[in-house]
Amino acid sequence: MSSIKKNFLYSSILTVSNYIFPLLVFPYISRVLGVTNVGICGFIDGIINYFILISMMGISVVGIREVARVKDDESKIAKTFSSLFYLNAITTFIALIVLMVAIYTIPQLYEHKELMYVGVIKLISNFLLIEWLYTGLEKFKFITNRTIIVKIFYVLCIFLFVKKSEDYYIYFMLTTLMITVNAFMNCWFARRFFKIRNVSFDFKIYRRPVIVLGVYAILTSMYISFNIIFLGFSSGSTEVGYYTTASKLYTILLALYTAFTNVMLPRMSSLLGEGKMDEFKDMIVRSQDLLFGFSIPICILAIAFSPEIIQIIAGDGYEGAIVPMRIMMPLMIIIGYEQILVLQILTPLQKDKAIFINSVIGACAGIALNLLLVPLFKSIGSSIVWFISECVVLASSQYFVHKFIKVNFPYKKLAINVLWSIPAILLCLLLKYNLKFSPFINLSIAGLIVGSYFMIIQLFFLKNEFFISSFHKTLKIINLKK
Repeated sequence: MSSIKKNFLYSSILTVSNYIFPLLVFPYISRVLGVTNVGICGFIDGIINYFILISMMGISVVGIREVARVKDDESKIAKTFSSLFYLNAITTFIALIVLMVAIYTIPQLYEHKELMYVGVIKLISNFLLIEWLYTGLEKFKFITNRTIIVKIFYVLCIFLFVKKSEDYYIYFMLTTLMITVNAFMNCWFARRFFKIRNVSFDFKIYRRPVIVLGVYAILTSMYISFNIIFLGFSSGSTEVGYYTTASKLYTILLALYTAFTNVMLPRMSSLLGEGKMDEFKDMIVRSQDLLFGFSIPICILAIAFSPEIIQIIAGDGYEGAIVPMRIMMPLMIIIGYEQILVLQILTPLQKDKAIFINSVIGACAGIALNLLLVPLFKSIGSSIVWFISECVVLASSQYFVHKFIKVNFPYKKLAINVLWSIPAILLCLLLKYNLKFSPFINLSIAGLIVGSYFMIIQLFFLKNEFFISSFHKTLKIINLKK
């Protein structure tokens, strides 16, 4: 378990840095650019991310899985990497052509063609990022160190060059260049795996899982990324600004658990490859404990103090983001458990058909709900669409997991965690209506008190093994420093 915790630490730093550094500049950006220009950047970025999904297809997930299986044999790594890399080159070229056509045929995109051109750079850079190679090899330390250095320069550049509302183009360019620099560094250090001669490319064995998982990602985006695009076309950039602001904190907090999932995927694949089913199921239980212990207190605190959080993050003029944020926060629990089902169970089991069916069900629900709710309720409607769609996908995923390995939804475990949360809810309400300091101080005091309550519950009453182990390790570090 020590290597998992070590990788989890690096992966946590890496994943959270992808959101923490933008969060450091977002309070500044939101005030300088204003809600409409923030919404324009969010709208364009949502479209580019959609084309990135098309270009990547299922390469990221398949790449992690396949590289993890052959990570002890460099010649097999080279063959696997080269095959997937050149397959990815084909899909990226197709996505690039479609994107260029869209820029010149859709008026709303042509209106912001300069930002769309920057998006083209982001699309190509994402192809060259090859993060899946390093994740499969479990080289989390390398990725983390490299990323942190680049992001520090990114933050400095934001404060140096973004000075007025018209600088949203510079902001979008700097955000894209951060990915570009990381991509070139990744390619440089991975050059020994770029093999053209003496390597037989085997696209056939990867074609089906790449397409299935890629379609899954694209269909899943019908109730995630598509929400932003549809909201932008139907309701305008200001509503997109509310929606993206509301999702800012949620995505950062979910990133902490996603870091754990990214570490677990190659490890779960290895356990299945070695036939260690008991250890595989034990990892599932540990993942559930971590999810409930982490996400429930965060949800309670964030829902209660949404106005304060929005004020701290974005400032005045973003009050329209409060209700969408409250709707989104329970998605931490829902999507977190989905990641256990899909990425930690169904993906290592290679149940690609089940994953595909999940995506079709979620996409149908997402499209129908978008058409029905977004024109009426705008950013609030988009948040409701996302919430309901994820609930549908979770139910479908749980059905398939139970069918294949007889793992049931942990109703009892969730119920116990929720019951222990009732005093925390009352405590949050008491603090919210009695603290009379600034929003930041109020939130900090509430976070400290509520966080301490849940830590005591996890350690001494629920006896969560992950928290106990982490607590003891922290004590050892403190004692060593003394």
